[in-house]
Amino acid sequence: MRKITQALSAVCLLFALNSTVTAHASSPSPLYPGTDVAKLAEQAPIHWVSVAQIENSLMGHPPMAVGFDIDDTVLFSSPGFWRGQRTYSPDSQDYLKNPEFWEKMNNGWDAFSIPKEVARSLIAMHVKRGDSIYFVTGRSQTKTETVSKTLQDDFLIPGVNMNPVIFAGDQPGQNTKTQWLKEKNIRVFYGDSDNDITAAREVGARGIRVLRASNSTYRPLPQAGAFNEEVIVNSEY
Repeated sequence: MRKITQALSAVCLLFALNSTVTAHASSPSPLYPGTDVAKLAEQAPIHWVSVAQIENSLMGHPPMAVGFDIDDTVLFSSPGFWRGQRTYSPDSQDYLKNPEFWEKMNNGWDAFSIPKEVARSLIAMHVKRGDSIYFVTGRSQTKTETVSKTLQDDFLIPGVNMNPVIFAGDQPGQNTKTQWLKEKNIRVFYGDSDNDITAAREVGARGIRVLRASNSTYRPLPQAGAFNEEVIVNSEY
């Protein structure tokens, strides 16, 4: 009888422990977690700059060639990439290797891309300076493209400042971003990815980071400021 009682007690204890674990596992996050002033004031110790400060730093310098990455730098283009993945490879990134996707993306799907406000400010500043503007993208090249016209229209770039988009891509035999920056003698290059910053530095150009929006489909988000580069404030939109 004593053994039966002990066994029942053990079963009850195990059931109680299991119920507790299950309850904890299924408990929702606190509805009102709260915060404190230290969390609100916390800032990453990186080199933040504003568009006005960049403009001020260029005072006294003659017009030059400046470059911009496209996706997540001047355009929030995730809608097109999202549609491309859903259409061509819902469960993988294989759509990025599909020529049909790039034909669509480079010939009309940027109608769904949202111009970033930081890009409007930067491009207007460089146009005022008389700089020659290049867009150097990692997108694959296609036989035709409407990206150049879209960018020129979106950002009101005069023809004298505008250059056709350069599609660096990743095909054998194509110039890399680094090679294009060197060939076009680009002195300032804006981008959201680590590759944009390192490519600029490899050719002695000034690489300036634009923040990638947190809802971008391009993951993981990069660590802005990891190379001690300048990072533009409020540049996620």
